[in-house]
Amino acid sequence: MEFSEIIDKLKDIISSEIGNKRVFDKDVATALHISNESLSHLKKRNSIPYEQIAYFCAKRNISINWVLFDQLPKSLEEQTNKYTKIKYFKEISASAGGGSLNFEEDYEYIAFDSIILQSLYKSNKIISDDIVAINVIGDSMYPTLNDKEIILFDKTKKDISKGGIFVVSTLAGLFVKRISRKLDGNIELISDNKNYNSEIFKPYELENINILGKVISKIGVV
Repeated sequence: MEFSEIIDKLKDIISSEIGNKRVFDKDVATALHISNESLSHLKKRNSIPYEQIAYFCAKRNISINWVLFDQLPKSLEEQTNKYTKIKYFKEISASAGGGSLNFEEDYEYIAFDSIILQSLYKSNKIISDDIVAINVIGDSMYPTLNDKEIILFDKTKKDISKGGIFVVSTLAGLFVKRISRKLDGNIELISDNKNYNSEIFKPYELENINILGKVISKIGVV
């Protein structure tokens, strides 16, 4: 493996330690306890500083075989498979209104227990890119969803015929609501908090509603 590839792998490790922020060569040099100039020379000569990388890995309990040769030990593989990375749009909130959601915007990853996530699906197939995490703001869905909780919703689940709680984009903003389709074709957005009125959309208004996905779980706050 080329040293430049190893550097990229070290950047990923360092990035995960600092909240998935961008990492540069100088950050790798600092982590390896060598100067920026030394790292640059080593990179140009494709000379791998094995001792420094071994210390880097030992300090973090990471397999050096994985870093150098892409060999993933079974124990590390099992530990990795315990969690699924979910995209978390930290700056986006639902239920307060006035917002929208662009899946290309800045996001970070949160780790979610794979076993728990698997239990939410009848199928054994989970595609983590289909699942998105955003914040809940306000008490309109209380007691089901609370202010400042994080919800997970599945972008592929947009069928509202059987009801459920969905993330919905309307002209008024981004909301998380219980949805009911009526026999007359109307769609009702329902707040679980009875202090809030439901909102009815008639068939000719449905073009103003975009169902982004069904809420499948939440992460509460203490």
